[in-house]
Formats: sequence, C-alpha cells, structure tokens
Amino acid sequence: MAAPSAPRPPRPRKEPQPLVIPRSAAEEQRLRLERLMRNPEKTVPIPEKLNEWAPRPPPEFVRDVMGSSAGAGSGEFHVYRHLRRREYQRQDFMDAMAEKQRLDEEFQKKLERNKMIAEEQTAKRRRKRLCLNHLIPSSFTAKLGAASWVGCFSLPH
Repeated sequence: MAAPSAPRPPRPRKEPQPLVIPRSAAEEQRLRLERLMRNPEKTVPIPEKLNEWAPRPPPEFVRDVMGSSAGAGSGEFHVYRHLRRREYQRQDFMDAMAEKQRLDEEFQKKLERNKMIAEEQTAKRRRKRLCLNHLIPSSFTAKLGAASWVGCFSLPH
C-alpha cells in the first residue's frame, strides 16, 4: 500500500469558453488565430512536409514463380492480377516522376532565360543612364547639340 502523501493543491480551473460555431472559413481561421494568440509563449506545432508516395520496390527474389504449364489453379489468376496491377502502378509512377523532372528542368531553363533577359535590359538601361549623366551637364546649354547625343546611343550593345 502506498504511503500517505500530502494532499495536492487543487488545479486552477480554466475559464469556460463560449461555444462559437464558425459560419465561414474566414471566421474559423480568425478563431484559430485567437486561440493561438491567447498564449504567445507556447510553441506552435508546425507539421513537417509529408514524403511523396512511392510504390513498393519489386521483390529481389520471387519464391513462387509461375510456370508456363496449363492447368493453373483458380487462385493463380488473382495472384497474377495483383502482380500485374503493382507493375503497372510502378511504371505509371516512374512515368510521372520522369514527367515531373522534365517540367522542373524546363522551369529552371525558363528562369535562367528570364534572368539573362532581365540582366541584359538592366545593363542596357545602365549604359543609357551613364551616357546621359556623362554627356549632359547639370546646366544644359545650347552648346550641346544633337551631335553629342548621337555618340551616346551608338555605343555597342
């Protein structure tokens, strides 16, 4: 029998919260945020990214190899059907992964191309800006004619 211990102090009671049924998604989100902000020191559980589904790899060693003789039992068809379904599923998965990889590569190439175009446009504008700053003094006079402008914009691009 356990030894008698000192009585515990009673737990502090939580304040009863009114039952609120959210009428929209925005209201539900607002209620969740309010609940999180009641205790800002409490850590918020952030779920990790789930791993992508992948089919089981084919077995290394097949124990019961189907023979080519006629007269297979009634259960053999179901075994064959399941094997075929798994193989088709595995092939579909590999095709989907190859397509995803191809799309990712295309996207990366597109990003690189857009980045190069943006850099070229920035360089062109920089040349134009530098040219204008060097050729046109702050006190624009009539001495500077169109001839000084022509040299500026005929720079090699």
